[in-house]
Amino acid sequence: VQLQASGGGLVQAGGSLRLSCATSGFTFRNYGMGWFRQAPGKEREFVAAISRSGSITFYADSVKGRFTISRDGAKNTAYLQMNSLKPEDTAAYFCAAAVVLSSGRYHYTQSYDYWGQGTLVTVSS
Repeated sequence: VQLQASGGGLVQAGGSLRLSCATSGFTFRNYGMGWFRQAPGKEREFVAAISRSGSITFYADSVKGRFTISRDGAKNTAYLQMNSLKPEDTAAYFCAAAVVLSSGRYHYTQSYDYWGQGTLVTVSS
């Protein structure tokens, strides 16, 4: 099983980035996908999640209206489009896969079965 996150980088406040999470080794269509982030000295926090079908999405209040999660079954890849970035969005971003992604537990790290390595996003003011 592999989840490969990419697309991070340095961007000015107000800018945009699109993160990708390329997966292999499991049946992508059977898993919900999530994005989490972890800033230095802080706990990992939920950012966004998407159901197996892609029809249901969840967002943290801090990113709602600015970030969009999506998935492409043909490419076995999940995405996180990040617009209107703020310095407080600076963190390592991680993608994760969950075979069961319930509406009440999508924001818990324990709900996810597989994790990728982080990709660093730095937003300068």
